[in-house]
Amino acid sequence: MDRMKRAAVIGAGFGGLALAIRLQAAGIATTVIEARDRPGGMVRGSARQGFSFDDGPATLTDPQAIHALWALSGHDLARDVELLPVTPFSRLMWPDGTRFDLSDDDPAMIREIGALRPEDAGGYRRFLGYAAAVSRDVRDGLGPHAFDDRAGLARAAALLARHQAWRPLHALASRFVRDEHLREALSIQALQAGGNPMTASALYAWLHKLERDGGVWFPRGGMQALALAMARLFERLGGTLMLGDAAVEIETRGDCATGVRTASGWQADFDAVASNADVVASYARLLGHTHRGRKAADRLARRRFAPSAFVVHFGIEGIWPGIPHHSILFGPRYAGLFRDIYEHGVLSADALIHLYHPSVTDPGLALEGMSSFTALVPVPHLGKLPIDWDGEGEAYATRILDHVESRLIHGLRDRLVTRAHVTPADLGRDVSAHLGSAWSLEPRLSQSGWLRVHHRDDAIPNLYFVGAGTHPGAGIPAVIASAQATAQLMLEESHP
Repeated sequence: MDRMKRAAVIGAGFGGLALAIRLQAAGIATTVIEARDRPGGMVRGSARQGFSFDDGPATLTDPQAIHALWALSGHDLARDVELLPVTPFSRLMWPDGTRFDLSDDDPAMIREIGALRPEDAGGYRRFLGYAAAVSRDVRDGLGPHAFDDRAGLARAAALLARHQAWRPLHALASRFVRDEHLREALSIQALQAGGNPMTASALYAWLHKLERDGGVWFPRGGMQALALAMARLFERLGGTLMLGDAAVEIETRGDCATGVRTASGWQADFDAVASNADVVASYARLLGHTHRGRKAADRLARRRFAPSAFVVHFGIEGIWPGIPHHSILFGPRYAGLFRDIYEHGVLSADALIHLYHPSVTDPGLALEGMSSFTALVPVPHLGKLPIDWDGEGEAYATRILDHVESRLIHGLRDRLVTRAHVTPADLGRDVSAHLGSAWSLEPRLSQSGWLRVHHRDDAIPNLYFVGAGTHPGAGIPAVIASAQATAQLMLEESHP
């Protein structure tokens, strides 16, 4: 093909922005087309009565991958956004009163383990050794590399066998430690990528190592501030960012993508098009006029998708320095709760609650003398639980606040200043998430690597994909890695 000169990226999520930055830094005139009025994708910021909230991921791991985007043009991330350290990484709490703090402080971790079961300290070190080996191979052999042919699958096979990747993460943790609280602490990370800890691959142990190596961070101003900073960097490099105008069609001629048309009637021709939109929506809506689009959408819709999430934002009177930035409130069940979410489609009476307290790290996110919180609860996606969330959402939000009040913030109702919630139906409407899934395709071995959506379409060679539905999966570190893989393919094509 002729040298690629102009490219379009549909969707300004973290994956789309990272891809656009790489393309623009390499000299390809890039246009990002975003339906919403601000960048960020799943990281959707909102403000209510003086409180600021993030809907999506609420902390950042692997900051070096973000720094690398600025380094492409010799700039410094600190010019655009300040990253604040989060410690402990997470505080895990169970109904029996057990607490456990995850951090990169090795002596502190050993003390935490000692309070649960001293004999498990050696097993934890062995778990870390496994996680370190997986981390090296994920970064070098699996992470930011495209799997666009079966040869890539074959290359990964030896790595998967070496690490017994078919073993579930919880089962792997159980080989190393015997205390059930600790097993749950070491396996819950799979949920960061949308995985069921009881079935997701043991390879997700690398997420624990990733936290320990790079720390956990929070952008001053919220995760939305990081998305805005990435957009500013892209525009500074000369890129074009179009907001508030949804792409409605990827135009094609034969087996070639030729351009993009938007809801406003705007149209432009491009040498290549990449989609950061939901993978099913990309094929069904943007390419629904083609046989390829209809066929691919139908095939993808039959795959297994990760759960959705129910989010409750609330601002309350008072400051709570004893509540860390991130807590996980476990319910009385672990395996059974995940079966309800992933298999049975049951909205259980108990819940696993990720509680974020961003104003303890950045007080500017709340009014003076007050605090902002977000509770995120994994729930079945709309395909497994097709209830009327518009009618049921308020009652479920109240139920979640009741859990938080009884477990951690006594008197919460009397201190409440504002509250709002986001449902699976909102995710389906607002970001076109298939079935309202918060993590796209479920991360199972049968849907990993080459078996996920390919970074380059098999039938339209100048059509590319980036984001949670592609390899290596969901979560900010993964989608940033997917952008690197997609950029590598596109830049190779630009220099035939």
